[in-house]
Amino acid sequence: MEKIIVNKIKSPRLSNPVFIVGLPGIGNIGKIAVEYLIDKLKMIRMTDIVTQYLPPQVFINEEGLIHLAKNSIYYKKRINKNDLVIVTGDFQGTTQEGQYELSYLILQLAEEMKASAVYTLGGYSVGKIVEHPRVLGAVSDRKMLEVLKAAGVVFPKGEPGGGIVGSAGLVLGLATEVFEMSAACLMGETSGYFADPRGAMVLLETLSKLVSTDVDLQELEERSKQIEEITGKMQQEGMQQKPPGKDDLGYFG
Repeated sequence: MEKIIVNKIKSPRLSNPVFIVGLPGIGNIGKIAVEYLIDKLKMIRMTDIVTQYLPPQVFINEEGLIHLAKNSIYYKKRINKNDLVIVTGDFQGTTQEGQYELSYLILQLAEEMKASAVYTLGGYSVGKIVEHPRVLGAVSDRKMLEVLKAAGVVFPKGEPGGGIVGSAGLVLGLATEVFEMSAACLMGETSGYFADPRGAMVLLETLSKLVSTDVDLQELEERSKQIEEITGKMQQEGMQQKPPGKDDLGYFG
C-alpha cells in the first residue's frame, strides 16, 4: 500500500480558489468552523485522502456504515468571487513525518489548482474561559499582514509564545518558504478545555470578511450558549465545593 492515497471524486474547473485548512486541534476550533461553512454553503466533496499517517480506525454511522479515517477536500464555485476550497478531516498526521507529508500534499494540490491564497485555522489556548475571544494572526508577508489587520485580526507581541504547532503552523510555514504562496493562520482564543463553538464562531466572522462570504452563525451562537451554561454550572459547583480562603481565585482561575 502507498503511504498516501489521493482519491479524486470530482475535478471541477476552479477560478483562483482560496484554500482554507481546518483540521482537529486546540478546542477543535478550526474543524468546527470549516464544517459549519461546508454545511451552510452546501460545498461538494472533491477529494479524499487516505493514509497510514492517520490512526488505523474506521468510523460507524447510525446505519452501521463505515468510513476510514481520512482527510477530505470540498469546493464551492462562486460568481464574481474567488472559489473556495476547504481541507478538513478526522485527524491530523500522527507523526512528524506524517504532518510534513500531508501538509506538503495539501499545498501541492493548492498549487495545482492555482490557489490565490491559503488560510489555516486553529485555536489559541489561554487556559481559561474567554468571554470575548480575539482572533490572532500570523502571515507570510506584509501585504497579507495589512489584509488581516483590516479584518480585525490582532498581532500581539509575544503571542502565541511557543509558535504554532501542528498542521495550522506547518502548512503556513511550507506555503511561505517552499511554495512561495500568500498565506496566513487565524487563531481563535479558547480555553482549550473542550470543543469550543464560541471560538469557532469568532473565527468564522473574521474569515467571512477575508473571503467575502456571508454565513448565518445563529446555530453556532446557540451551541455557544449551551456550552456557557454548562461551564457556568461547573464553575458554580466548583466554587461551592472548594473551602473559602483568602487566596481563592475560583474554579477556572
